Amino acid sequence: MAKPAQILTLHVSIDDVAPPVWRRVQVDGDITLRNLHHMLQASFGWTSSHLHQFDIEDDTYAMLDNEYVLDLIEAPGQGPLDDRKAKLGRLVYQGQRFIYLYDFGDSWTHTIHVESITEGPEKLGYATVIDGAGACPPEDVGGPPGYIDFLDTIERRPRSQEAREMLDWAGGEFDANVFDKRAANAALLRMASNGWGKK
Repeated sequence: MAKPAQILTLHVSIDDVAPPVWRRVQVDGDITLRNLHHMLQASFGWTSSHLHQFDIEDDTYAMLDNEYVLDLIEAPGQGPLDDRKAKLGRLVYQGQRFIYLYDFGDSWTHTIHVESITEGPEKLGYATVIDGAGACPPEDVGGPPGYIDFLDTIERRPRSQEAREMLDWAGGEFDANVFDKRAANAALLRMASNGWGKK
């Protein structure tokens, strides 16, 4: 008899930003942490242009296929583990919280709360965003402090030259309160059809 599929509902929020930026995502339990990285990138709107790591309990899981990672990560104990070989469902439990860090320079810390783990008759085969709020901060804006400065400039002095330059740099317009669930799910479907980055 086939083993029931494990379906995880994760609430993922970016720490230290306002307005709040979060996503509620459903994923299969047998995905790797590398797959989860790609799913989070698509769910939030990041571009996957920087390094990342997961901190779960006392272990760090990282991109060991990147030559620079070992110089940049301080991991307790045996050192970082390979996120391509770590299965999410074997590492977490309902109610648990763990950390996903994206971009070691800007240091975007995401807190992931495992809201539920349920059994289903078969795997989902894809990830889906159920809910969310807030726009993803622009890449390379300078982490939470830089994002606060960015929002302050474009909201309080929208006609200033600095605000115009920042908006041009960010793609022309930016509304911190906008979250497009349909676009996030479309990005997830594109990533799934591309094999989750094939890494």
